Amino acid sequence: MSSVSPQRPSASDTVASPPQQRVRPRLWVSLSSLVFAFLQSVCTFLMAMAGLRLIIGVGSLVLSSEVAVFLDGLHASWLRIPMISLAFVGAALNLIAILQIRRLRAHPSSRWRQAPVAAGKLRMERWQLTLSIITFALIALEEGFHFRLFHHF
Repeated sequence: MSSVSPQRPSASDTVASPPQQRVRPRLWVSLSSLVFAFLQSVCTFLMAMAGLRLIIGVGSLVLSSEVAVFLDGLHASWLRIPMISLAFVGAALNLIAILQIRRLRAHPSSRWRQAPVAAGKLRMERWQLTLSIITFALIALEEGFHFRLFHHF
């Protein structure tokens, strides 16, 4: 029996190219495949969007007539007046409560037992005050536009 030992090829025996040159073609093939797959998916997406745009256009045409009827129903006096009244009463009560708290806090007889008010509490009071004022402004705007458009309150 003869023993044949596997021989390793020496560096001079290999005719293969260096590793950097072998990786570049594979990289370009991979990148070009990725680019073509991306372009195909963009094309598919745009074709799907064309159909979706048609559905959205037809849907908006149908809904435009329905929305106008729905908004006219919401703007009816039986719903508008109670909602505005509740908003006005809520904002007024909130404003009265905040002003009462500030008045009591500023009263000389209560200063000796008062701890300094936390910054978060003052910030929350300012938010409530601001929101109450904005509510009054929105009510005034809505009533002004309503009077201008429908000639009655």
